[in-house]
Amino acid sequence: MSDKTTGWTRDEMAARAAKELEDGFYVNLGIGIPTLVANHIPEGMDVTLQSENGMLGMGPFPVAGEENPDLINAGKQTITTLPKSSFFDSATSFAMIRGGHIDLSILGAMEVAENGDIANWMIPGKMVKGMGGAMDLVAGVKRCIALFDHTNKRGESKFLKSCTLPLTGKNCIDMVITDLGVFARDGEQRRFRLVEMATGVSVEEIKAKTDADVIYE
Repeated sequence: MSDKTTGWTRDEMAARAAKELEDGFYVNLGIGIPTLVANHIPEGMDVTLQSENGMLGMGPFPVAGEENPDLINAGKQTITTLPKSSFFDSATSFAMIRGGHIDLSILGAMEVAENGDIANWMIPGKMVKGMGGAMDLVAGVKRCIALFDHTNKRGESKFLKSCTLPLTGKNCIDMVITDLGVFARDGEQRRFRLVEMATGVSVEEIKAKTDADVIYE
């Protein structure tokens, strides 16, 4: 049951993103809310999760008490293996990404712009622990989905006309999923269109909390 009166919880957002998975896909999940998608892969669907730190075929998160500190994803969270899991070096992992062998990347975001730009790796003046693989992912993966809270802690829109933070990639996001709804970007115009609203959310609320120019028809 949702703990919010309107909009999706983070787990519900991850479950919605999991609906974009397809049988046979190779998928990379970013840090934060995207990692929760691993718990919502439909039963019977063959999806292989790839991590840029050198693992293919990640399992779900471990149950409490059974964590192995040597088994972590790119976000340094403990994970589990599957019978098909394999391990390799980072060079091989990034070769998979840069070679176009990953079907879908689901990334967290600090900001996404109406032209498909994304900023998700640093805030100027704050410590950066590592750039991660996001810049390669947005450039080399066939389809990218940004999964993030619609507004920041101050209630300001994170879905903007243009990003204010250093970019991770330009014109690379195909779909935005937030706690308020789903925005697909396709067609010749390549503009985001509201295609689904979260529980109890109205178009008026989304418009009020969105700076980006979005098609609502």
